[in-house]
Amino acid sequence: MLLLSRRRCPQAVAAKRWTVSSGMGKLVFIIPVFSRGLHLVGSVRAGGLVASAGQDRKLQMAAIPITARGAEMLKAELVRLKSIDRPAVIQAIKEAREKGDLSENAEYDAARERQGFIEGRIQELEGKLSSLQIIDPAAVDAGERIVFGAMVELEEVSTGNRVEYQIVGDDEADIKSGLISISSPTARALIGKSIGDVATVVAPGGKREYEILDVRYR
Repeated sequence: MLLLSRRRCPQAVAAKRWTVSSGMGKLVFIIPVFSRGLHLVGSVRAGGLVASAGQDRKLQMAAIPITARGAEMLKAELVRLKSIDRPAVIQAIKEAREKGDLSENAEYDAARERQGFIEGRIQELEGKLSSLQIIDPAAVDAGERIVFGAMVELEEVSTGNRVEYQIVGDDEADIKSGLISISSPTARALIGKSIGDVATVVAPGGKREYEILDVRYR
């Protein structure tokens, strides 16, 4: 099992030191910290360590954690934008121009606005894809401890209602499918806990307590 420990780096208040122990020995991983919400995910067996941003979106890290499924989803979106959406909007702009006066041409304005969105999204995806840290949940060696990629079964303490979530990257989250973002209040409350623990989720609707019934990686 992967053992995790954390302590402040004595040389800088804006850094944290993580020591990972395994049969391969110890690895020390020092990460700059600009805000709260930093969590270590991954394992030696999975092929690397990943630092993921928690609460503060302003935290800029070199790697963006995502599952293989999420990475393929982003790649497919980029291909579609470049091969279908971009040529289509260029054609729409061309046709709108052929209609004459552009000062009162709603079709032209709409097409140009759409083009701006497409180009912006292409740039965003290209930047993200170059920074992805793809994590295979099935390869994570964290035992009963909750880290990125975990599938967790929870029971709400006050009602007894049970729910099941998987903790994934921001770009692949879909609450209707049981996929919650690593930066969501629920995931932040769960990260680092184990089976039998109670997690307190602080959300806009108030506080909720969940007992962790099961943790799986697949």
